[in-house]
This record gives sequence, C-alpha cells and structure tokens, in this order.
Amino acid sequence: MIFKSVVMLLIYSTPLVLINLGIIGSPLLIFTLYIISGLGMAGIGMGIMHDAIHGSYSSNKTVNRFMGYTLNLIGASTKVWKLQHNVLHHAYTNIHGADDDINAPYFLRFTPDAKRYPIHRFQYLYIWIFYGISTIFWVTGKDFIRLRRYSKMGLVKSKAELSREVVKITGWKIFYFGYALVLPMIMAPVSPWIIVLAFLTMHFITGILISLIFQVAHVMPDSNFPSPDESGKIQNEWLAHQLETTINFSPKSRTFSWFIGGLNYQVEHHLLPNICHVHYRKLSHIVKKTAEEYNLYYKTQNSFLSAVSNHVRMLRQLGRMDTLPVPNR
Repeated sequence: MIFKSVVMLLIYSTPLVLINLGIIGSPLLIFTLYIISGLGMAGIGMGIMHDAIHGSYSSNKTVNRFMGYTLNLIGASTKVWKLQHNVLHHAYTNIHGADDDINAPYFLRFTPDAKRYPIHRFQYLYIWIFYGISTIFWVTGKDFIRLRRYSKMGLVKSKAELSREVVKITGWKIFYFGYALVLPMIMAPVSPWIIVLAFLTMHFITGILISLIFQVAHVMPDSNFPSPDESGKIQNEWLAHQLETTINFSPKSRTFSWFIGGLNYQVEHHLLPNICHVHYRKLSHIVKKTAEEYNLYYKTQNSFLSAVSNHVRMLRQLGRMDTLPVPNR
C-alpha cells in the first residue's frame, strides 16, 4: 500500500509540476501530461483514499485519516464521500431511494424501481457524456448539493457542523483549482483555453474510468435490486444481500486489479470493507467456495470488457422495460 501510494501520488503530481514549471510549450504534451495526471487521480481515488476512508488502509486511525485527505487533495470531500459511499451505498446496496450510487436524475435510470421515461431508451448511448462529466461535477457542485441533502436527512448532526464542512470543502476546492487549473494557466507558455480544454479532457477520461469501475459491479443483468416490504425492511440477511447485489469482474488481471485498488473484487469488498484490498484476491477463493457451499449468489465477469458490455446491455434493458427478468443464479 505504501509503494502504491507513492506511485499513484507521483503519477498524479509529476505532470502537474512539469506544467506549472512553465517549461512545457507543446499543447499535445500538455494534453498528455494532464491525461497521465488523470490516471493518477483515478489511482488515488480507487487505491488510496477508498481504503483509507473505509479504515482499511492501516490499523492506525491517524494514518487512515491522513491518507483519506488525498481525496480532498484532488478536489473532493472525505466527509461527503464517507456518507454517500460507506453509509448509504454499503448499507443499502442497490435499494432504490437509499443507495446514493444508483440515485440519479430523471434522465438516467439505474434501477428497475425508478420510473421509466421515454428518454431512457437512449441512455445507453448518452450515458458516456454523463460518466465523462461526473468528476468535474464532483469537484465543483456535487459535494455541496449532497452535503445539504445529507444535512436534511440527519446525517450531518447540526448547522454548526454543516457550516464547518462547507468552509472545509470550499477551501480544499479553491486549493485544488488553484494548483491544477489557475496556476497552469498563468505559468504554461500556451493559451489559457488549451489548459482549460486539457483539464476538462483529464476529467472526462477519469470520470468515465471511475464511473465504469463502480457501476459495472452493481448495475448489471445479473444483479438483484431488492425492494423493502411494507414495513420498510429488506427481508434478506445483510451478507446474502451483498452477494445478490454485487458482481466481480476481471479476476485474473493482476495488473488491472492493482491499478484499480482491487475493486474488481467488489464482492469481497462489500462483505469485508474493513480489510485492505491487497488481500481481496486470496480472499476471493475462500468467499467463492463458501458461497457455493451454502448455495449463495456469487457472480463474476471474466473480463472488464465483458462487464462493460453487460452494463451497457443492462442500461438498454432499463430504458426499454419497466420490469426486468429475474437474474440467473
């Protein structure tokens, strides 16, 4: 984890340092450096902060808190992410209205329990635009919007805490945009619009990558989307619920798994979120064997490309059908 952290932070920061030194005058090279930095940003998000905020980067809480700040470093909020991901997504996986990873604006439909509109027939085509702009929206407006909503839900305990978080989020975002966009516009010997376009390109590629990694684990034809009963409860046991709503992918690609922070082993992560992702590959054999022994749901896509293909198929089904076929076991 220490080695990975150093590598990802260097991949992210080195291109930005070179741009800010004002020694790069080639627009093509500036675009390349921003894209490389974007890959480092994705690596920080998936391979460092994700474990740290779950408390699984280290057994030391101070180390986890410190490494969690790498998310703030790249323009987002640890507080908002923890509420969205740790609390709402992990506790209520694939439950419409509760899991904030599948709650979407009306023009996107990620669950069969969401109302279907005619525009959804084309979501499998236009989804790429919204995946691409997801991180730029994240570092600009999403944190503030969700923080306000979480405050109304009672997840932010007081107005004083809300005010403190708004100040913190604003400060970190000013810092991020300062070194990642404003300073390059001043220092780089190219037109400012080139920097802006390169910056947006970086976020577009990073947004697609991160969105796909998280979405192909849950919004799939083989995923279940349980609905609460009349009392508002899910009848299934929590661990079985995680198995039914989560899918692994690309289990044989160690390099890919290393880069994405073991998130191809989403089943193991959802069952054991307090364990560092470096152990997921070996744990997966135990989890799969145990699931099969008790006739529990355990699904794996052989490759990332097949997972993406099935995710697109699922989006198309969601756009064309009000109810979906029961997943095969």
